[in-house]
Amino acid sequence: MAKKRSIFEEVEGDKAQVAPTPQPGLIDKSGKASRRSVRLWLMLIFVLVSAMILLGGLTRLTDSGLSITEWKPVTGALPPMNAADWQAEFARYQQIPEFQLQNKAMTLADFKSIYWWEWSHRQLGRFIGLVWAAGFLFLWLTRRIPAGWSGRLLGLGVLGGLQGAVGWWMVSSGLSGRMVDVASYRLAIHLGIAFVILGLSLWYVLLLGRSEAALLQARRARESRLFSISTGLMHLAFLQVLLGALVAGIDAGRGYIDWPLMNGQIIPDEVFDYSPWWSNFFENPALVQFIHRGVGYLVVIFALIVWRRSRSSGNTVTRGAFTLVLAMAFLQMLLGIGTVMTAAQAHIALTHQFGAILLWSLILRARFMAAYPPAQSIKGTS
Repeated sequence: MAKKRSIFEEVEGDKAQVAPTPQPGLIDKSGKASRRSVRLWLMLIFVLVSAMILLGGLTRLTDSGLSITEWKPVTGALPPMNAADWQAEFARYQQIPEFQLQNKAMTLADFKSIYWWEWSHRQLGRFIGLVWAAGFLFLWLTRRIPAGWSGRLLGLGVLGGLQGAVGWWMVSSGLSGRMVDVASYRLAIHLGIAFVILGLSLWYVLLLGRSEAALLQARRARESRLFSISTGLMHLAFLQVLLGALVAGIDAGRGYIDWPLMNGQIIPDEVFDYSPWWSNFFENPALVQFIHRGVGYLVVIFALIVWRRSRSSGNTVTRGAFTLVLAMAFLQMLLGIGTVMTAAQAHIALTHQFGAILLWSLILRARFMAAYPPAQSIKGTS
């Protein structure tokens, strides 16, 4: 028989429920996992876009960009499958000015060698689009996209689609009239968008590498002057990328192969030989290469000024980031000189283009460190 309890007795023991032990950090843990997933996806896009830029450079160096004369985003993924298909593709190429004015001696075997470069370039573009679409859809459906990031990630996809359209707009400029190459300014726009996609991908990777709380705290320590001057360096480097595309577009890197002079002169006599005068800035190899050289020197000088400014930073990681920028700027200048003096041989020219990707990335990373200085111990400030 159960013992009677006093009405004043505390009820405890038998059926008392033990409160669950709180487990802090579950939301943070989920957020970290989501940021990590998006970050890995963006890293893959960064690598693929870098490869796309290099493959595009090789396509330009081998004069392969006009070998495919149609834009078929879906069905164009399949190359010619038999001899009749190859003959039909070659016949279409024979109708454009590049063949009629420059490559009349080209055989079908020669055509195949340039065709595969352009096909590979377009195929990699399709693959990047697929990686973006599949990744975005997966992350969205599994709710792994951090709050406030959907628009940014969707914007990358829009830029990628625009890049495909601009690529065809560029190619179409060389399919009629008397041009045997694509319009250089269209090539510059095409390369510029690629570097914008590359830069945004890297910036997002850096942002997602820290929690929102850590970013908010780091922003309070922002080195505003260093951030501003590094932003200027970023813009100057981007201008130099566009000028490099103009040089590549008209093969200006192969016309003046002495250094530090150009054809024995500081400023070639023929820099304004073209008419109208403004066309010299896009089509005259002498002026285009002269400007590209001059801005290259300015990038190095500006990088030195920014580096000198970074010496006053109390953050060792930030100072190190700007030291890497300065070192890469000098190396890139040397690679540019080597490219000119070897008449843009493919392996050196591609190394120079890879140097542009690396310098661009290092500038963005250093700029990020100025905007969001990483935490360091007191020992790190000495």
